[in-house]
This record gives sequence, C-alpha cells and structure tokens, in this order.
Amino acid sequence: MLEETPELLTEAQRIFTWQQLGIAAGIFLLFLIFRKIFTKYIFRFILFLSKKTSVEILSNILLAFEKPMRSFFVFIGLFVAVVYFPFDESFHDFFDKVFRTLIIFHIAWGLFNLSASTSSIFTQVGKKMKIEFDDILLPFVSKLLRFAIVVMALSIIASEWEYNVSGFVAGLGLGGLAFALAAQESIKNFFGGVIIIVEKPFALGDWIKAPSVEGFVEDISFRSTKIRTFADSVIVVPNSTLSNEPIENWTKMRKRLITFDIGILYSTPVAKVRKCVDRIDRYLHEHTEVDNELIIVRFNTFNESSLDIFIYFFTIPTGWVAHMKVKEDINMKVMEILEEEGVSIAFPTRTLDMSSKEKYENVEQADEIFSESTYK
Repeated sequence: MLEETPELLTEAQRIFTWQQLGIAAGIFLLFLIFRKIFTKYIFRFILFLSKKTSVEILSNILLAFEKPMRSFFVFIGLFVAVVYFPFDESFHDFFDKVFRTLIIFHIAWGLFNLSASTSSIFTQVGKKMKIEFDDILLPFVSKLLRFAIVVMALSIIASEWEYNVSGFVAGLGLGGLAFALAAQESIKNFFGGVIIIVEKPFALGDWIKAPSVEGFVEDISFRSTKIRTFADSVIVVPNSTLSNEPIENWTKMRKRLITFDIGILYSTPVAKVRKCVDRIDRYLHEHTEVDNELIIVRFNTFNESSLDIFIYFFTIPTGWVAHMKVKEDINMKVMEILEEEGVSIAFPTRTLDMSSKEKYENVEQADEIFSESTYK
C-alpha cells in the first residue's frame, strides 16, 4: 500500500481542479469557524447550564473534554476536506483508519484529563461509593488510572492498524518469568506504596522520622516517596524500604514532651528544696501553653554530686519553633525561681581530705598524691 500511495497522489493531482481545491479549503475553513462558534458560545452555554444543575460530574466531563473537542473539530474539517477529493477506494480506507485513530486518541485525551488528581470527579464518585480520597490516595489512583488509559488507548490503536496485540501479549507471557525476576524490586516498591496508602501512616506534608530519613513528605509515586529534609534537600526513598521501617509521625502529635533534671547543691536546705518544687509545679500548671493532663515536678534522686529535681510535662504547641519558644520561657522561669530562693545549680565536684597530707614524708610526695586524687 505504501508503494501505491505516490502513484495515487500523482493520478489525483492530474484530476484535481482549482474549483475542487477551493471547495476543500472552504470546507476546512467552515469547520474552523464552527469550532470557534462552538467553543466560544455553545460549549460555554452548555457548561453554564450544567453548573446550574446539582450534577457536578457533567461539568467535570465537559471541562475535561474541552481541549480534545477543539482539536477534534480541526481534524474533522481536514478529514471531510480530504474525503471530498476523488481518491481511490484504498486511499479512503487509509483515511478511515486515520479518522478512527484520531477518535480513539481524543477520547483517551479527555479521559486522561478527567482522571487528573485535580479533578473533583474522584470526590463525587468517592461520596457515592463511600470511599474517602485523601492527599495520598488521590494522586496514586489518578496515576494508576492514567497509566491504564494510555495502555488501553495504545492497544486499541494498535488493533485498529491490524497489529497482532494478542501475539504481543503472548510473547510477554512467555517472558513473564524473566521479567518478574528482573523487576522484583519495582514490584516490591509498588506494593510498598500500596501498603503506605492503605495503612496511611502519614499524609502529604507530614513531618516523619524513620531510620533512613527524616523530613516532610512531598510526594508518593508507584516506586518511591519524596522527603524534604530540614537541610532543604529532597531524598527519594523506595517504598519497599519505607514500608518496612518504623515510622514516627511528628505531625500527629497532640502535645509535645519536655523532660529534664535540675541538679542543686547538697547543701540546700530541705525547706528550700520543697519551696522550689512547689513553685515550679505551680508555674507549669498556670502556664497557658502547657498541657495540664500530666505534669510531674518531684525531688527525685540523690545523685553523686547533686540533689536532682525531676520535671516532666507536655507543651500544647507541637511545631518545633513554637515548642522551643515555650521551652525557653520555662527554662528562664525555672532559673528565676532558683535565683529568688537562693538555690544554686550543682556541677560535678570531688572533695579531697587535706588532713592526710602531714602523714607523708615530704611535701612533694603529698603534692603528687594530691594531683592523682584530683584527676581520679
């Protein structure tokens, strides 16, 4: 057929007249004008009427197929103009295949637009089927549907041009084992992504921490998850790795823990220790950004060189900057309370008994022993 086409064109060129060329051009121009009228007036009027109804899916379908319809009018005009010429029957069969291919392409284009993650059709279908599409599930399902639409469109177009699709699929079946062995990591990542979506350990924008990475979730694809680190870099983690790790979701914290010990001098009187504990406890209970569900302030331990006061509480702000601001305010207030009560913070010390120095034969030996005791 490819060898006959130039001959057909040469023969057609002899038959065509300027009148026929003018009529064909007029047909094409007429379709361009009708395209302009349809998209500017008729389509907008239909879209306006659809928005007045309670069915939002119709509006989504019209918006998804707007560009394909504009393009399709151009190809219809071109097809009708070409068909007008007295070509041979085999040439018309060729153009029929091209026309059917363009129909399949434009339908697939519209469905591709309709299945975008920004389309509200998922929300409408989800409400009717009682399925909740969140920020993770929606992009994943959208990409899966788009991939299926492209594969189906290519398969139908290949069948239209009489390619043996079943033989191709059978060939894939014969090489399926080798393909599975070569792509087992990709399969693991795909099912890892499915596990993440089903179990929902985090959502897009969440701050997570895992043994392999820490940062904010930016995207989840078939193969991997993108994490924005605190250094503003992006780490791409395979889904199979992330789905098998313990994940700590800091965004889902209802409150954030602060705990520490304050070591004070052993020489501090009991009354002052009790007073400091009471004042710190009262201050934490009165703080507007401290959760009152669990606050612990207790004299806890006789440490080696200090008396330790144990402090345990939660802040209501969970964001890192706000949390650190509350922590700083409380630390300053604790220092102020200790200063007002005349209590000093202890630091590691060691006492040396100098009365044993006179037992040594000379001062140099005592100084040597003294130095060794100090470093021990």
